Amino acid sequence: MYIIAGLGNPGSKYEGTRHNVGFAAIDELAKRLNVNVTKIKFKGLVGEGKIAGEKVYLIKPQTYMNKSGESIREICNFYKVEPSNLIVIVDDIDIEFATVKIKQKGSAGTHNGLKSIIYQLQRDDFPRVKIGVGKKRDNEDLANFILGGFTKSESAEIEDTVKIAVDGVIEIIENGIDSAMNKYNKRVSK
Repeated sequence: MYIIAGLGNPGSKYEGTRHNVGFAAIDELAKRLNVNVTKIKFKGLVGEGKIAGEKVYLIKPQTYMNKSGESIREICNFYKVEPSNLIVIVDDIDIEFATVKIKQKGSAGTHNGLKSIIYQLQRDDFPRVKIGVGKKRDNEDLANFILGGFTKSESAEIEDTVKIAVDGVIEIIENGIDSAMNKYNKRVSK
C-alpha cells in the first residue's frame, strides 16, 4: 500500500499557482487511474486506486501548505504506512524550471510543506518527487512568487513536467525508487 500526497493550498484562489503543482500532479494521476479524489477524510481530499496491483491512496491535504503534515500524519497513522511507502509530490524553487527530481529522503530545504511533514512524522526518510517551478527574481517576494501563476509559455511546460512527475511516481511503485531516480532525475552534462 502507498500513500501519494500532492501538496498545495485549497481553494480556487490558488489553482494554477506554482505552489499547487503537487495538487495538479494528483489530479493527473487520478485521471489516469480513473479515480475521484473527492472523499473528505484525514483533513484532505482522498481517492483510492491501484497501480501495478498495489493499493494507493491519493491525498490533497486541505490544511494549507504550512500544515500539510497534519493531514499526512493522520492518513499514515490510520493505514499504518511506513515512510518509505509515502510519496510526496511538491514544488521546488531550487531546481531548474520544468524539471523533475526524485529523492529518497532528505531535509525540507526552504519548503514549509515538507517541513510540516517532517515535523509531524518526526522523520525525513520518505520519497519525494519535486517539480521545478522556477526561481524568483532577486528583489521579488518569495510568497508572491510561489503563490503566483505561470506565464502562458510556462504553463505548457509545467503541464508536461507534471505528467513526467506522475510517470516518476508510477515508476517508484512499479520498479522502486532507484529505478525512478535513474530514469527521471535530470542529468547535467559536463
